[in-house]
Amino acid sequence: MIEQTKIAVLGGGSWATAIVKILSENLNTIGWYMRNKQAIEHIKENEHNPNYLQSAELNAEQLDLSDNINEIVTNYKVLIFAIPSVFLTSELKKLNVSLQDKIIFSAIKGIVPETGLIIGEHFNKIFNIPFENIGVITGPCHAEEVAMERLSYLTIACQDEHKANMIEASFQGWYIKTKKSDDIIGTEYAAMLKNIYAIAAGLAHGLGYGDNFQAVLMSNAIREMKHFIKKVHKMKRNINNSAYLGDLLVTGYSLFSRNRQFGNMVGKGYTVKSAQIEMSMIAEGYYATKSAHKISKDNEARTPIIEAVFQVLYGGKNPKKEFKKLTNKLN
Repeated sequence: MIEQTKIAVLGGGSWATAIVKILSENLNTIGWYMRNKQAIEHIKENEHNPNYLQSAELNAEQLDLSDNINEIVTNYKVLIFAIPSVFLTSELKKLNVSLQDKIIFSAIKGIVPETGLIIGEHFNKIFNIPFENIGVITGPCHAEEVAMERLSYLTIACQDEHKANMIEASFQGWYIKTKKSDDIIGTEYAAMLKNIYAIAAGLAHGLGYGDNFQAVLMSNAIREMKHFIKKVHKMKRNINNSAYLGDLLVTGYSLFSRNRQFGNMVGKGYTVKSAQIEMSMIAEGYYATKSAHKISKDNEARTPIIEAVFQVLYGGKNPKKEFKKLTNKLN
């Protein structure tokens, strides 16, 4: 174990559980906020999350569990948010303590629906947290493989190198490798966009397109991602790095990908609503699509894949017809 600044994880889902498991390799105590009281009691007694990643063994003695967000925020300096973006605003409304002196790291791979902002920008503009106190934790990394202790890679993005080093030291382990980046905005946009492209991959699979088309779709997706991110935040970056291309590929192809699963269901004929009801977890890409579509239009970015997904999910268009049109726009 290593001595570190007090770190807390906020969120009760699979990614939050995976992060807690990783941190438990290095920290003596981990704060953990989740709103489900029954899950908290179950973890204390049985040492696993009853709702997510049940195979991930947790040491209850290391965990400072609470369903009171104010208690956790008060007692911990570094806050890692892993709350689905669609619930972030409602959870933050519970706060009656300040975030001003906190270090915020986002492990949320989405966009805040109410503001249309990625998580780092949301904390900066809405809560006045300076960007030097904001960081991003991104993949390529599936929570399910962390639970199985399969070798995984994480990217830690932060402008402040000291804070990036601190988080990196807390996350490194025998099955976790880390890399640092100073591209906070770009990596977070990439984490949001790859979920949309994974929905596109799922739609294609559900519609009966094969591996040949999937390869073309993904190669066009990484170019579209590069174009989109350059429009909203221009800086020198290598889009082929793991935080961008790697995260896109694992989310687009993996059977663990809930966004791919969601797209696959819609492609097979489920309505958007019925697919959401059928799934037990949040598909972040659904909520991100609407905001990404608007950002794309506002910045005059050419994003035919995002456009096709938007028309299927929000425009009520027939997936088969939309993807037929999309095939003529890819190369």
